[in-house]
Amino acid sequence: MAFWLDLMFGNPIGLLSMIVIFSTIGIVSYITWMFIVKSAPKQ
Repeated sequence: MAFWLDLMFGNPIGLLSMIVIFSTIGIVSYITWMFIVKSAPKQ
């Protein structure tokens, strides 16, 4: 755990990579959610 904390907050490159990873996960989950909502059958 200390390795991950040092990787995230020890240098700006690690923090930037963590921001990129989490924003990518957020964007992909948002697109998946929009696809599920749009492809749902109309009531």
